[in-house]
Amino acid sequence: MTPLALTPPAIEPVSLSEAKDFLRILADDEDELLGTLLTAARLMIEAASGRLLIEQSWRVVLDAWPQGGEIRLPLSPVRSLTAARVHPPAGAAELVAPSSLTLVEGPDPPLIGVSGPVPAPGRARSAIEIDLVAGFGATRDTVPAPLRQAVLRLACRWFEHRGDVVSRDAMRLPAEIAALVAPFRRVRL
Repeated sequence: MTPLALTPPAIEPVSLSEAKDFLRILADDEDELLGTLLTAARLMIEAASGRLLIEQSWRVVLDAWPQGGEIRLPLSPVRSLTAARVHPPAGAAELVAPSSLTLVEGPDPPLIGVSGPVPAPGRARSAIEIDLVAGFGATRDTVPAPLRQAVLRLACRWFEHRGDVVSRDAMRLPAEIAALVAPFRRVRL
């Protein structure tokens, strides 16, 4: 199973003005740098937690339908399924009826139940594509406060320590930020 990002989030979970207030920055000359750090911090917190913070579109690609009729998704939280297609041996992909796939509420990792007839895949690899929307929501206030705080603190830490010598531990989250992420960390598939 391969997840592919289709569209990035429309906003970051922490605004540029929030980060500037936290850092007590009044000038605008480093806005681009700080904005880039906010995006990088979101990506690192998403990777560490296994959760997508702001709503974004993804495609999950499968080779075949699962035996048990359940597709365990590598993304969390999943908000909705938008489309599914199956590729035949030749020609255009065939749409899967929306009633044939059901997003199961509650489990983590999220599940899609195959609840109706689905076309058989016509090729050995990348035969099934399922498009979905994942993330806590479309606005900043839908993201849990500890995860927003982790993004803010990480971006601001990088801003304040830019140019410092990088150690081997640079790829690890600092302990105080890891503690904010820990309650939301999900088990990897």
